[in-house]
Amino acid sequence: MRSLGELERTTLEHLWNAPRPLTPTALREQLAVGEQRELALSTVMTVLSRLEKKGFVARDRTVRPATYAPFQAREEYIAEIMHDALGTAGDRTEALAHFVGRASTTETAALKQLLGL
Repeated sequence: MRSLGELERTTLEHLWNAPRPLTPTALREQLAVGEQRELALSTVMTVLSRLEKKGFVARDRTVRPATYAPFQAREEYIAEIMHDALGTAGDRTEALAHFVGRASTTETAALKQLLGL
């Protein structure tokens, strides 16, 4: 699984929550809300560049300034993490049993529906 630093995760969260792609400046303003210090625009651009190289965001260069959007939905990302984690289990069935054992009634019902049970 491609690893993310804290600022990369926070940036991705803001992009997922945005109704449209964001410019680095708009993202910088959003990241500053509730923070003790503002990030330099160059820092935000570096984080976006790293996320783009890792395949998490897509940059639209057809507009000026360029905008950034998540490459995949949050749910797709979480599913990828879950699949990767399951792949590291010595006993996949046992790992799934523990996962299902901790699932809520609603989550269990959703799993049954998805499995056609």
